[in-house]
Amino acid sequence: MASEAVNRGPTPEPELATADWIASIDRESRALARAMARAGLDAPVPTCPKWRLRDLLHHLGGVHRWAATHVSEARTSAMGKDEEEAAMASYPGDASLPEWFEEGHRTLCQVLVDAPSDLRCWTFLPAPSPLAFWARRQAHETEIHRADAEFAAGSDGVSFPAGVAGDGIEEILFGFGSRPRRLRLDAEYRLALIPLDRSEGWLVHLGPSGIRAQRQAGAADCRVRGTASDLYLLLWNRLPGTALEIEGNRAALESWQRTMRVTWT
Repeated sequence: MASEAVNRGPTPEPELATADWIASIDRESRALARAMARAGLDAPVPTCPKWRLRDLLHHLGGVHRWAATHVSEARTSAMGKDEEEAAMASYPGDASLPEWFEEGHRTLCQVLVDAPSDLRCWTFLPAPSPLAFWARRQAHETEIHRADAEFAAGSDGVSFPAGVAGDGIEEILFGFGSRPRRLRLDAEYRLALIPLDRSEGWLVHLGPSGIRAQRQAGAADCRVRGTASDLYLLLWNRLPGTALEIEGNRAALESWQRTMRVTWT
């Protein structure tokens, strides 16, 4: 997702490392390809209502190439709009699409493996380093779209390891959620996210001035319990609130679902 660059330290320090994120890109890309093979390119994607699986592969294959270019060329500014549009529309016809997607994900993984630890390039979310940013962002982009592909293939149960899901939760809370913004909310809410398979949860403050999160428990208007995986999917609006245990004022969760949208801009 393109945005203005930021210059902030990680809050808090991620629990995973660059190698973990690269492994997730590879693992999730392969799982997505298997789901696509089961469902076919014409299958509608229920979690992305305007897409069929063909569109999902076009998007993610383009994103992988877009990310690999920034890293491999150590670009210190974002790719220009015309070049970005060309990169995102470089996909072939249906017959070659699976191979094109696989080539893109393998190239991205290799570029990240080969990149120097002191890589200097453009980023748009807080991270320990530019290399960590790109590996983390592409891991979670791929994970969420793998879930989309699984839902398109008819799966009624998508899950991620607790550590992976927890890291994904923190990227959206402390990364995307930390962006300065004004929200169309008429009240302040506190939303507690309580993972059943991790020792620590999160407290999210939502209000007209934006979103602020903490890695800790605390008093909340609404408490949501579930596995870290289900909480991860919930925050990305891939699961309905009814799929988890909810106590208290549901307006807090509904405010997140209504106002937190990550789109390509």
